[in-house]
Parts: sequence; C-alpha cells; structure tokens
Amino acid sequence: MSLKLADTVPDFTQDSTQGPLAFYPWAGDDWVVLFSHPRDYTPVCTTELGTVARLKPEFDRRGVKILGLSVDPVDSHEGWAKDIEETQGTALNFPLIADHDRSVSTLLDLIHPNASDTTTVRTVLVIDPAKKLRLTLTYPASTGRNFAEILRVIDSLQLTDAHKVATPADWKQGEDVIIVPSLTDEAAQQLFPQGWTAHKPYLRTVAQPGRKEDVPA
Repeated sequence: MSLKLADTVPDFTQDSTQGPLAFYPWAGDDWVVLFSHPRDYTPVCTTELGTVARLKPEFDRRGVKILGLSVDPVDSHEGWAKDIEETQGTALNFPLIADHDRSVSTLLDLIHPNASDTTTVRTVLVIDPAKKLRLTLTYPASTGRNFAEILRVIDSLQLTDAHKVATPADWKQGEDVIIVPSLTDEAAQQLFPQGWTAHKPYLRTVAQPGRKEDVPA
C-alpha cells in the first residue's frame, strides 16, 4: 500500500529488540515517530540512532514514542546496538523493529525499488494518537536526518491541533503563529481577545496560544 497524509497507519506485529511488538497496543494513545534504516551497521544510521537516543527525553516530554526499523534480525540489531553505544556514547533506549521478512517495510511502503528492491529507504513517519499519518520525510542515503526539525514539526502539529492556528516558515516554539484563514475576524476576536497583526486580510499573526509569558500570573 502507499500511505498518504491523513491515512490510517495499519497495525502490525513484528520482532524487535524489546521482544514481539504489536504496534497499536504498544503505541497506545501516544504520538509515534517511526524511522526506518536500510540495514544494520550503516554509518549514517548509527549516528542517527545515537542522536535519537540522546533526544529521547525531548520526545517523552511531548508524549511521543520512538520506533526504529531495520530489515536485519534481532541478533544483528543487538550487535549494532553495542556499536551505537560505543561510538555515540548513548545506549539504545527505544525498540528497533527487526523486519527480517520485510513485512512491515512492505506494509508501510518503505521499500522503493528504484533505490533498492531489498532494503528500506530512510523515511520518517509521524503518527498521531488516532493512528493517522501526519508527516512523512524520506532522505537520501548520504544525508543524516535532522531530528531537531522532527521535534519542531511535532510542536507545530500538537499546537495547531489544539488551536485554530498555523505556523509560519522556520517557526519555533514560543514564536508568533498565523490565524487560520477560515476563521473570521469576529470569531478570531473570541479566541484571541488580545488582538493580532493583520499584514493582509488572509495573513494575521498572533502570539502563540499558551506561550508562558502570555499566561496570567
């Protein structure tokens, strides 16, 4: 199948470094970042797994579970995990799917035949608590992923799910946001009584809802 944004990500069960993993029960009501790797013992992916392990407290703080995937078996993953800890200074602290039969890779469309017909591409899937696909990014083999950007996107998704706003280019937590065009000025006044800046009728910026300095003491 070919997953598109807002599609429901299907359930699956597969081996992992933490034992058999049934995706829906494991994910529960949390957000999930699933990121795939072509194979074990690859240099770029080794640095990525170490980076995500160091960033795990940031994902935890946002209610996000992390799930890696590679097509090699569990015993290979366990050996690779030792290399990750040795070279990156951080032990693997989240499950790594052992997709030895490519069943999950095929289900989630992580094998792109023009790149390789046997190994997975380096894709990131951000999945919300309703199991809807909210973001997909696929990187070339030579370029390591930017996980600070993944966290930024999750901040945006969680904020815009809760409020009638969108986030502008290069937005970061705490910066001004955009009132969605579907909201009339009258309706916006109810939600944003502190007012906003109207650059154009369709472009209205406002302080980020819930920003700490905006909360009364």
